[in-house]
Amino acid sequence: MDGALISSQQAGIYKVKQLEKADVTSGAEIGINGHRLSGGVPVAKPRAGRGKLKAAGLIGLGAVLGVSLSLHFSAVAERQSTMFNLPIDEVRMLSEVFARVKAGYVEEVDDKRLIQEAINGMLSGLDPHSAFLDADAFRDMQTATSGKFGGLGIEVGSEDGFVKVISPIDDTPAFKAGIKSGDFILKVNNSNLRGISLTEAVKRMRGEVGTEAVLTILRRGEAKELVFNVKRAVIEIQSVRARQLEPGIAYIRVTQFEQSTAEKLVRAINDSYKQNNGQVRGMVLDLRNDPGGVLEASVAVSAAFLPKDALVVYTEGRLPDAKMRLSARKEDYQRRSGKEDVLAKLNPAVKSVPLVVLVNNGTASASEIVAGALQDHKRALVMGIQTFGKGSVQTILPINDTTAIKLTTARYFTPNGRSIQAKGIVPDKQVDDGTQRLVMREADLDRHLSSDEERKAIEAIKTAPPDDNKTLIALKKEDEKPVDYKPAKGLDGLPIDFVLQQAVNYLNGQAVAANPREWLAMTTANGGKPAASVAVVKSDSVAPKSATSR
Repeated sequence: MDGALISSQQAGIYKVKQLEKADVTSGAEIGINGHRLSGGVPVAKPRAGRGKLKAAGLIGLGAVLGVSLSLHFSAVAERQSTMFNLPIDEVRMLSEVFARVKAGYVEEVDDKRLIQEAINGMLSGLDPHSAFLDADAFRDMQTATSGKFGGLGIEVGSEDGFVKVISPIDDTPAFKAGIKSGDFILKVNNSNLRGISLTEAVKRMRGEVGTEAVLTILRRGEAKELVFNVKRAVIEIQSVRARQLEPGIAYIRVTQFEQSTAEKLVRAINDSYKQNNGQVRGMVLDLRNDPGGVLEASVAVSAAFLPKDALVVYTEGRLPDAKMRLSARKEDYQRRSGKEDVLAKLNPAVKSVPLVVLVNNGTASASEIVAGALQDHKRALVMGIQTFGKGSVQTILPINDTTAIKLTTARYFTPNGRSIQAKGIVPDKQVDDGTQRLVMREADLDRHLSSDEERKAIEAIKTAPPDDNKTLIALKKEDEKPVDYKPAKGLDGLPIDFVLQQAVNYLNGQAVAANPREWLAMTTANGGKPAASVAVVKSDSVAPKSATSR
């Protein structure tokens, strides 16, 4: 989101707020804490002994700060302008720092760069998802939510000054090259990314379509850095895919929530019923490594499986328009469109078909809304591992025609009132194939918003009896040897991965294994190999073929 695309940093959940030109006033005279602004430029007399430096700082900063200090913030719900009272002492400090940097930095610095970096710092210091969107980033954000953009195809975040992969997007250059969730991107074409802003890191990863980006990756468990050659491409996100696993069992994968996801979902579901002569006895909704996207799309996907008017999600924030209750009805998932209900042609049988939702640590934001809603309404069994835990909403606030800010404006809650922030969705059935060697979640990101649930979980860990921890360590040592799972193939000839196979087993009323080792034990106990697949203990781990070590 705030946490998917290499061009827009993170998909997350987005709302776009359109601002009229009248929302920003720069020419009026406005009083701020007793000081007067004339023509949008702060006018202040330097105090005795301060000299000309401070006065120069105040006036030199005026061209930009004048606009900032005279902003009127428009709340969408009532469209009322409310002037912010800014702390004048801190504003003076900002102008002082600006003037000193301008006058004394070892190299001459452009005013625009200083102001932009100040804005970047103001927003990025709040949480991992708030950001300033310059002309390039704003344009990329708009194209990303439409489902087509140029880049590598990965969602990134930051941790301890490093750029960290949240998840690669299916069938993009990064996905095909072997980039994995949890990888740290150290360099792009020998350009070090350590310590720079996430926005700047994303810019360095951009480039002309067809050009190659050399990514230097640090991956847990690998003794050396890995180098991947990834060719940039125009990425058209196929946000919904379908396949036939076996007769009567349909598989729907949602890779990201964009504006046309609901339409694609309806086609995929209806096609599945046609391919099975109307007899679908079970369905798998795969949300693994889905980083999120457009809020309304997640409501529409939830509504496809829920009764009409069932609550899907609600949000809470400080502004009136940040408080919403979104349900399974057209008005909530097609708020910007007067067209026919996108779900009107959906096969009604899907409302009651047995459903399994697959999730993992790359399931974030909008996809967590879907999993949480279906789980709370007991409409589906959620299977996999704990999700990412991004329970916040980012609103895109245009500043002018070319720039905007992406600001965290609300937390969202599942129908039963659960906050997902920094905790995520806990599956009904834990199934882990062991491929996520380095698990990263919202709680691992710098400056993430904390939730009561997270604080309670941390406290529980601190107060846990020592014996519990020792038991966990002992169990991990016993399971050090990896297990190789040899998948069966679906009707389409493609392999069925371990977690997906367990979903099929559940729908068929068969035993479900929590991991490949347990599956191997079940196989041994039965005295033979299961028809669907084979699991064997591996002697060594195999290095990825798509990367070279150095």
